[in-house]
Amino acid sequence: MKSGGKATITDVAVLAGVSIKSVSRVINKEPNVREKMRERVMRAVAELDYRPNFSARSLAGMRSFLIGYLFGDPSGDYAHRVEIGILNRCREAGYHLMVEQIDISAPDVAARTAALVTQLRLDGVVLTPPITDFPDVLRVLREAGVPYVRIAPDQDFGDSPVVAMDDAAAAEQLTEHLIGLGHREIGFIKGDPGHSAARLRYEGYCRAMAAHQLKLQPHLVEQGLFSYASGLECARRLLLQPKRPTAIFASNDDMAAAVIAVAHENGIRLPSELSVVGFDDAPIAGVVWPPLTTVRQPIAQMAEAAADILLALTGHKDTGSPPAAASRRDLEYEIKLRQSTAPPPADS
Repeated sequence: MKSGGKATITDVAVLAGVSIKSVSRVINKEPNVREKMRERVMRAVAELDYRPNFSARSLAGMRSFLIGYLFGDPSGDYAHRVEIGILNRCREAGYHLMVEQIDISAPDVAARTAALVTQLRLDGVVLTPPITDFPDVLRVLREAGVPYVRIAPDQDFGDSPVVAMDDAAAAEQLTEHLIGLGHREIGFIKGDPGHSAARLRYEGYCRAMAAHQLKLQPHLVEQGLFSYASGLECARRLLLQPKRPTAIFASNDDMAAAVIAVAHENGIRLPSELSVVGFDDAPIAGVVWPPLTTVRQPIAQMAEAAADILLALTGHKDTGSPPAAASRRDLEYEIKLRQSTAPPPADS
């Protein structure tokens, strides 16, 4: 290396006593690299303060080292937590993350997706609801030959990897908790109908009610949109009727927080007069009073798992080996019991 010049990959190879190709494999975090070789190369990288040239890597390996994250709904905490999970994995693997909101109601959604994929030469894409089930986006990705992983889709087509959790089972278990406390008049606020999770969470609630021979009452079910504002409207309709429920299950924590706010506004004591539960275990669940009983959805872990699968798929572009068959990974949820639930009033 010339004095004062930047270290090159050749300099690293010479100092480590390995081939340039071996250095490239270590830097690109490819599998099946012997640990001793990895250590020698990384010592040389550190000693020379070598920094890979991103553009050169892209051209040489026919990879852009760009991963796309396409999402549809920016409201709430979900999209941000997914982004952080993917970003952590991309940084570790030397990739950059491109985040783009896709409006599936736009007439040019297919053309816009195609432009993103081709102009940026994305190596792979992670999709979240409702994009996970939108045919035009999936078709564009398939036609472009871009690997993609879907988080929490409504349908498993079997042609791409899926990462999910059992929303219906979690909602059923949380409803069982309310029934176990003695609640029979249990209100439910549905989520955005464009999201599969909304349907599955309502399905779990219905299963638990049916298992205990509790009749579903239309006046206790409201249609929300996963937003705080929609939760306020639904909560007012549920709580300001003559025969209000003794418990409300909101399909996410934002709407559950809105229920708590409406209860406070109207002098309804929690949890002695009203129990409230949510879903996701978003930060707001620990900020409201009383702290919210909810389902902890492993959002960050799902995002990390999706990124891990996707990064493994991108490696097949260089090796020429066929990608692994489409797989499904289901992660565990956790019921978080806090102070927002209690037995119903004795006179209910």
